Amino acid sequence: MTRLRAVMDRARQTGRKFLVIYLTEGDPSPEQTPAIVSAAADAGADVIELGVPFSDPNADGVVIQEAMQRALVAGGGLHSALDSVAHLRSSGCEVPIVLFGYYNPLFVYGTEAFADAAKGAGVDAVLTVDLPLDELEELHGPLSKRGLDVVPLIAPTSGSERIARVEEFAPPFVYYISMTGITGAAFRGASGGRDRVAEIRSLSGAPVAVGFGIKTADDARSVAEYADGVVVGSAVIRRIASAGAGQAARAVAEFVAELRAGIDS
Repeated sequence: MTRLRAVMDRARQTGRKFLVIYLTEGDPSPEQTPAIVSAAADAGADVIELGVPFSDPNADGVVIQEAMQRALVAGGGLHSALDSVAHLRSSGCEVPIVLFGYYNPLFVYGTEAFADAAKGAGVDAVLTVDLPLDELEELHGPLSKRGLDVVPLIAPTSGSERIARVEEFAPPFVYYISMTGITGAAFRGASGGRDRVAEIRSLSGAPVAVGFGIKTADDARSVAEYADGVVVGSAVIRRIASAGAGQAARAVAEFVAELRAGIDS
C-alpha cells in the first residue's frame, strides 16, 4: 500500500478527516521547500499537494500565479520539484505528496520518462488541473504501471455520468472543486454541499476532498462536517508571502495547526 493510500485507509477506519495542504514548489525558494513541507506535515497536514511552477497557470488566481512567478525566478520547476521530493524522502519525510500542476511540462518531459522520475523521487500521485477525464488515461497508464496514482478533479458542473467515469482510475481520493472560477476566490460553501459530496463519493467509489476558497479554521470545520478531506491552498500561500523567506516554515506550521484544530473540533 502506498503512503497516500495508507493515509486514506487510516482515515476511513478512524473517521478522521484528512487535511491536504497546497504549497508551490520553489516559493520562496527551492532550497526552502523541503523545510516548509516538513513543517506542514509536522503540524498536521496529512497530504501535501506540491505545485509545479508553470508560466501560464490560467486555472489559478492571483495569489498562486504570483507564487509561481516567484518560484520560477528562484529556479523552481518540474525538475526542481522532483529534486525537492527526493530530498524529503532521503531525509525521512514520509508525508504523501501529490505533484500538482499543468500537463504541458509533463508532456514535454514525456509521460513514461516522467513516471519513472516521479517514482524514483518518491511522488505518490499526480493531479493535473487541465487534463480532462477523457484524456487522463495517457497519464494514468504510465503512472499506474509504476504504482503511482492520479487524483481526478470534479467540478460543480460535472454530471453523474462523468463522475462515474472516475471509478475506472481507482483514485486514492477525488478533489471536488467546490466552486466554479479560479483559485483564491471567496469561500461561499461547497456547491451542493453534503448531498453533492455524497453523490461523488458513491459514484466514484473514492473519498472526497473539498477545496477552493477555504481560508480559515471555521471554513475548514464547516466542510469537514460532510467531506472526507479538506484542501487549503491560496490561504497558505498568503501566509508564506506575508511571513517572508526566513519565517515561511514557521508561518505555515502555525496556520496548519489552526486548520487541523478546526477540522478536529
